[in-house]
Amino acid sequence: MEQHPILAEIETFIAAHGMAESTFGREAAGDWRLIKELRGQGRSRPRRLWGDTEDRIRRFMAEYRPAQKERA
Repeated sequence: MEQHPILAEIETFIAAHGMAESTFGREAAGDWRLIKELRGQGRSRPRRLWGDTEDRIRRFMAEYRPAQKERA
């Protein structure tokens, strides 16, 4: 089963930022199931990713700035 090429980039991004997969999907594309479906989990084949959605995901990763934690 072939996965979408952006999946490796997303996995690297979420690992680097310690972000949950569902959080990434919700914030980047408005779909908490995004990564699971790109992997094809629970489906007969991986989810198709439209160009505008891929653009939104790439823009999210490029512009992401983690929230500053408050000092105690």
